[in-house]
Amino acid sequence: MTQEQSIQDSGNDDIYEQALRDRSVSLQECQKAHSLSSCMPCAEFLECPKRKEYVKAVYESLSKGQEGAFDFN
Repeated sequence: MTQEQSIQDSGNDDIYEQALRDRSVSLQECQKAHSLSSCMPCAEFLECPKRKEYVKAVYESLSKGQEGAFDFN
């Protein structure tokens, strides 16, 4: 991997991590607004767009945009 690729990958990591932080804050604000400590008791649990966005952001932050591969390092 060249230094340029490494810098690009680092920038991509930042994008995915920032998206995860943003979705996490949004989800926590929703939970707080509904006086919940978890999404599970919510009637919209399975269809909630905020939760779906959060799950997608978690997946993307783990895979760093690569389909089907996780980097746990």
